[in-house]
Amino acid sequence: MASFPPDRFDDIPTGIDRVGAHRAPRPRGRGWIGFLWAVVATVVLAVAGLFGLSFLDPNFSLPFAGETPTPEATETVVETAAPVTDPSTLDPAYLENLTIAVLNGTPTQGLSNTAADQIAAVGWPNPSRASASANDEESTYVYYTSVEDEGVARGIMQLLGAADVKLSDAFPSSITVVLGADYQPPAAG
Repeated sequence: MASFPPDRFDDIPTGIDRVGAHRAPRPRGRGWIGFLWAVVATVVLAVAGLFGLSFLDPNFSLPFAGETPTPEATETVVETAAPVTDPSTLDPAYLENLTIAVLNGTPTQGLSNTAADQIAAVGWPNPSRASASANDEESTYVYYTSVEDEGVARGIMQLLGAADVKLSDAFPSSITVVLGADYQPPAAG
């Protein structure tokens, strides 16, 4: 059998109990260092995320930033169109294209017919009548789909005693009245 001259790999340090491994054992406490690095990285990423959210969302405030000053309320004047109560003052071409719908949002049967008759009696185009998808509406609102229809919506609001008008594209008609529990039909007379 061939014999080789001794080299530096033949000397094994004493005091190391190894079997088949040519690495020294890991020092004690080395696992805690990795854990501490993970905790530090988590805290840094969480704080960076909070600061990022505060820049992206103006309503988000940092929980540790202290109190933010409350802005003082200022009166804002909202320009609204004057109510149009007489349809004869409007352009006939506009009235031809104007569509009105009355939806009954209450459990009382026939209110949409009563309100629609009340609107038609003044001279507005005859409204379509139907039940709303819900019958628990508290307040009556007049919805209009275009800014040009706001004056007409306000006139119908006054006629019916509605709570307010709202600009919305949720309805196909130019003007849509959703009757609520506060609607008082006109007295028969």
